[in-house]
Amino acid sequence: MLTVESSISQQHYRKVMGRIPTSVVAITGIDETGEELGFIVGTFASLSLEPPLVTFSVAETSSTWPRIRRSQYFSANVLAGPGSDVCRALSRKGPGKFDGLRYETGETGVPHLLDSVAWIDCTLQAEVVVGDHFMVVGGVTAMAAADGEPLLFQGGEFGRYAGPSESAHVGSGA
Repeated sequence: MLTVESSISQQHYRKVMGRIPTSVVAITGIDETGEELGFIVGTFASLSLEPPLVTFSVAETSSTWPRIRRSQYFSANVLAGPGSDVCRALSRKGPGKFDGLRYETGETGVPHLLDSVAWIDCTLQAEVVVGDHFMVVGGVTAMAAADGEPLLFQGGEFGRYAGPSESAHVGSGA
């Protein structure tokens, strides 16, 4: 495990890091009984193009991730704005997280949430303990995108991407 000495308080860390907008991604899977499982991450990212890999972090205290991990398959569902109801449902503790959620089952049996702008099916490739989290690496096996804008989280609130502004031209060669 990586150990770093720091005098930064958790409160200050959260305040500063809360300035960074993050995607709202539901990691879904099933356990050995076929029960649909899911939880929310704000750390999902593309990791490698060749081979196609993605990554996310999940707290070591998660009770859902170990159940998904055993199957070796999971799906990352990029929630659509406004998808805060889906986010709240999957953030609850205990059974019944999928009650009332709209989803279909993918080829590996994992749920694809219909209130998403994309889903990415993965096989577990690696897991590393980093601080108080597991850093998970998934190998992408299938993926699809839909119309709509992604749900974002920033400063303790949900929001939506408003599209590019006319004054912001990334990569204009200037």
